[in-house]
Amino acid sequence: MSQAKRRSVLTVNGEQHHVLAPAAATLLDVLRTGLGLTGSKCGCNHGVCGACTVLLDGKLARSCLTLAADVGERRVTTIEGIAGDLDFSAVQRALVESGAIQCGFCTPGFVITLTELFARDPHPGRETIRAALSGNLCRCSGYVKIVEAAEHLAGGVR
Repeated sequence: MSQAKRRSVLTVNGEQHHVLAPAAATLLDVLRTGLGLTGSKCGCNHGVCGACTVLLDGKLARSCLTLAADVGERRVTTIEGIAGDLDFSAVQRALVESGAIQCGFCTPGFVITLTELFARDPHPGRETIRAALSGNLCRCSGYVKIVEAAEHLAGGVR
């Protein structure tokens, strides 16, 4: 039995995309298979690991739990849209310079999460950083370096 498809227009990284996808398709499915934006990862597919994190109108969202059909007029920002015209965003540069990237699978989710944090609070303390990152899992145990990179970007280790 085939699933009904639904047409929608998604604004992803500042560009409008006309999408035809099953009504039950997640935003993660549409981003990866429909639009070829493979930076957001499918880690747990239950909204626990943070690898699929994107921004919806500047707020964190788990794309594996978000139905593409429910996105509507909201702006989606994926890891591919974070740096804009730059080679790296400030968050990406801080992670690279601090050696905070190991296997890289979790990195897009961490970058998105830190980008949202620094948009809200340009100078967060260690506990604020750790709390913000608590929804992102790293199987390589890179947390120390990731927190250090965020602290450096916030204006120094506390």
